Amino acid sequence: MFKLFTFDNGAILEMDSDGLGLEQAMVDAHWLDAQEPEEEERLLLQRFSRVDLPELDEMEEIEASARYFVDQAGIHVHSLFLTQSEGRHLTSSVACILQPNRLITIRDCELADFRLLRMRARRGQVESNSAAELLVTLLEQKVENLADNLEDIHRRLEKTSFLVLEEEGSDLEEAIAQLAKSEDSNGKIRLCLMDTQRAISFLLRHLREAPELQESCREIMRDIETLMSHTTFLFDKINFLMDSTQGFINIEQNQIIKIFSIAAVVFLPPTLVASIYGMNFAHMPELQWLLGYPWALGLMVLSGVTPYLFFKYKGWL
Repeated sequence: MFKLFTFDNGAILEMDSDGLGLEQAMVDAHWLDAQEPEEEERLLLQRFSRVDLPELDEMEEIEASARYFVDQAGIHVHSLFLTQSEGRHLTSSVACILQPNRLITIRDCELADFRLLRMRARRGQVESNSAAELLVTLLEQKVENLADNLEDIHRRLEKTSFLVLEEEGSDLEEAIAQLAKSEDSNGKIRLCLMDTQRAISFLLRHLREAPELQESCREIMRDIETLMSHTTFLFDKINFLMDSTQGFINIEQNQIIKIFSIAAVVFLPPTLVASIYGMNFAHMPELQWLLGYPWALGLMVLSGVTPYLFFKYKGWL
């Protein structure tokens, strides 16, 4: 699926390809966004851009030489974007091809950053006069979205912290599940930030003729450094809460084991008494004794109460 956009006095306007025809609209477009292009669309885009479009496995490669390079088609930047599926964060690579008068983006799923950029463009909140400026704006939008997600993680951790450290009778297993989810999301956000940092460094070397865009890139780099520090803080907080949760679970398990251990010690002497008087020898002194039965019961109670009182005196109960 293609979405085509053009610049009009700094504003980004979506084009109607039905009226002009797709091929003519592609010629006039300044931003060509291809989401999950079909085979025919890929072939059309390849003929139009005169470049072999990257496959998904090529977009996922992590080597800098495979993600950031320049060829006859333009400046290539493969950047990781954050997305969500079934309440869990995922990453998706977007291939960006920057040409002198055009930006081509190729992706395999709908992304919140692109959707938000289109919405802001319709409201006139995004200004762009060149393809390079649009690419920088897209990366800036990406960093803003990552910052919002970090804020959401921090708010969730505050709730989990109250659940673990203050709420009585809390479900600690649920807390561990929440912490694992937060750790996974924080790790993916950090990965996207590191990838964006590399992309911005690459663009800084190839946008020397645009000092305003270089300054915007440096501002994004400063934001990324701040967010990277925040992800480190969140990792430390998650690890602290995870250790605390596991510690509380161990304490609860130790309390249960302690109760069983004390119960075993308390009932051991009565069991010994009952075992002695349950033997069937012919000559037992108390066998014909009138008070033998209450004597045995009393001895069992006394042998059980004595360890219990001793444990209470020692403060073990």
